[in-house]
Amino acid sequence: MSILAFGLPAHMEKWRVELPGYPPGDEQNGAIFWKPEGITVLFSNGLSWEHVSVSRKKRTPSWDDMHRIKELFWQPEDVVIQFHPPRSEYVNNHQHCLHLWRPMNGEIITPPSILVGIK
Repeated sequence: MSILAFGLPAHMEKWRVELPGYPPGDEQNGAIFWKPEGITVLFSNGLSWEHVSVSRKKRTPSWDDMHRIKELFWQPEDVVIQFHPPRSEYVNNHQHCLHLWRPMNGEIITPPSILVGIK
């Protein structure tokens, strides 16, 4: 179960911000500016998806950045995905933004770990 189902934990509320042009969030939807890391995170759940967008001002988030955000918003054993959609479906509102997704009503199938490498 993700924190998107319950809202931000108290220790993360201090980073919640209101973004110009976005409606105010509720417990499950909103934005934080994670000051220790210089990362802006928009989070929402709707249309049967949990979604977190992660951006930095001057560079695209690294794998480590995305992993830390994944661990903040979901449980260690939850599977989340980053899509590479068809070019006709691209949306790019921020040059340095990546997205994590998790369906609320289903399981993400993953390949056997041996196909990635030896544990």
